[in-house]
Amino acid sequence: MKIIAMIPARYAASRFPAKLMQDLSGKPVIVRTYEAAIKTELFDEVYVVTDSKIIFDTITDAGGQAIMSIKEHDCGSDRIAEAVADMDVDIIVNVQGDEPFTDRESLASVLKVFEEDVVKEIDLASLMVRINDWDEINNPNTVKVIIDNRNFALYFSRSPIPFPRDTAIEDIYYKHKGIYAFRKSALMDFHRLPMLPLEAKEKIEAIRYLEYGKKIKMVETKVTGIEIDTPEDLKKAQAAWK
Repeated sequence: MKIIAMIPARYAASRFPAKLMQDLSGKPVIVRTYEAAIKTELFDEVYVVTDSKIIFDTITDAGGQAIMSIKEHDCGSDRIAEAVADMDVDIIVNVQGDEPFTDRESLASVLKVFEEDVVKEIDLASLMVRINDWDEINNPNTVKVIIDNRNFALYFSRSPIPFPRDTAIEDIYYKHKGIYAFRKSALMDFHRLPMLPLEAKEKIEAIRYLEYGKKIKMVETKVTGIEIDTPEDLKKAQAAWK
């Protein structure tokens, strides 16, 4: 299988504009993320795909590979789909540009899903991490996922799911980590299919795959990492890097 990593990178993030260009121990966040993906040695190629000339130049000046988006896109999957449309690849891994602590073990566990999927039942795979903090569980910026008994995703939400109605049953909550591995065919289907109401309401692109019957295999990881969504997250990342 030919496996590549794509790092979608927008400059104008709504919650923290220019977050990918913020300094993280001497280099921009997006360069740290690119280097982390390269360091895993899991990919035949690693690209940053962006709508920003600033980010494009930053990656290429650092010796990396970057692709400029031709069209405007509302989500990372669409941006990646445009970039890989004419590439001969089997699996595309979407590495979030704001996760410079991306680790090899977690990515390898996601890719292993496809190696073991002899009947090609799985359209895409993604990561989840168990969470126990009620502030995080109730935080709409934290996307939660519920799974079936084979670890296939049933639904993603910004609300706490499952709802803890029966307090005698142990609460188990999983945070969805925004790293995806797609079969190319599933990604291209996503790109051509229109957004449906659930995705539009929740603003979670993974829901589109479920709404069209795609199967998402979830893989649990113990690595929480640090996603840089706010200036406070950046401070945590800077402290952790040191």
